[in-house]
Amino acid sequence: MRFDNIKNNISRYIANLPGWRTNRKIVVIESDDWGSIRMPSKEVYEKCLKAGYPVDKIAYEKYDSLLSHTDLELLFGLLSKHKDKNGNYPIITANCVVANPDFERILQDNFEKYHYELITETFLKYPEHADNFKLWQQGINNKIFYPQYHAREHLNVSLFMDALRKGDPDVHFGFNHMMPGCISHGPGMNGNLYVEALAYNSPEDKRQKLDIFLEGLDLFEKLFGYRSESIIPPNYIWSPDFNEAVFNKGVKYFQGSRKMREPDGNGENKYHSYFVGRRNNLGQIYLVRNSWFEPSMLQPDTSDSLERCLSHMAIAFKMKKPSIVSSHRLNYVGFIEIKNRDRTLIMMDKLLSTALRRWPDIEFMTSSQLGELITTNIE
Repeated sequence: MRFDNIKNNISRYIANLPGWRTNRKIVVIESDDWGSIRMPSKEVYEKCLKAGYPVDKIAYEKYDSLLSHTDLELLFGLLSKHKDKNGNYPIITANCVVANPDFERILQDNFEKYHYELITETFLKYPEHADNFKLWQQGINNKIFYPQYHAREHLNVSLFMDALRKGDPDVHFGFNHMMPGCISHGPGMNGNLYVEALAYNSPEDKRQKLDIFLEGLDLFEKLFGYRSESIIPPNYIWSPDFNEAVFNKGVKYFQGSRKMREPDGNGENKYHSYFVGRRNNLGQIYLVRNSWFEPSMLQPDTSDSLERCLSHMAIAFKMKKPSIVSSHRLNYVGFIEIKNRDRTLIMMDKLLSTALRRWPDIEFMTSSQLGELITTNIE
């Protein structure tokens, strides 16, 4: 074993030390960004490259988009092949946005006012996506797909609109190709910062971000017919000042990483640390991801993704913790690059088969089910 692998495993053991414990081998798969537009098409991807935008260097720009009908059917078919000891399928806790920018109406208002459209409207504008919401509903009914709330849209509205009004050429290039923001040219390029939906730079901006987030929670209920009991803040950016407001909307559980970033409104950040089962003063429980299955982010060395995730699961179980797996949507998208989807599905099939063989007492759960278990059975 290489030294960096040993070091990584030691850090995993340490990360799993604090918090709630269980003898049960629970697996939760949390997947972010469902419903959000990113790269609209292969054609736009090629136009970005031709214009000098290094979209081939960032996985989210290279692969991420709305899943097509075929993408969804293949993923759901794969999940339906496997069952745990209780007869339950692996179920994806699909963290969804409920809206995307309405580019046409924003342009009609000459960038003076922001407009959004629901994801059901967005699906109708894409060539292989009109039945997406129907397929999502089938996934829900078959207990392989469980939507929870991510954000109203995966977009920093104030930052985006301000850049458009100022004539930022990169953002206008993205806008003209129906992209939420854009990466910049040349050295120092660090991704698309416009997708950081909850980053704020003033007390007023902070209030507006919370209002947008709360509106999205209500839209989620209207779309899906139930309240989202858990949330995952985009890019792990969150102010604890928002906790009570989402608590009043029915949010009991926070998904996320061990550290969450809180902007101070002046360009600096404070970091908050969490562990599985930690409660805040309102009784809301934190569910911290401790396993990773992200093949698309590990390019070109995707072969390591399978063994890495199995190792993370083994450590979690040894430490009597649930294995909460991070596996973003982009891993399952073939709409931009078919090989991206097919590679991941092959590895996911092996991951599930191997895990069920190695730990036959695995139990698949959603984030909400795990949160409820922690609430009622503190160990």
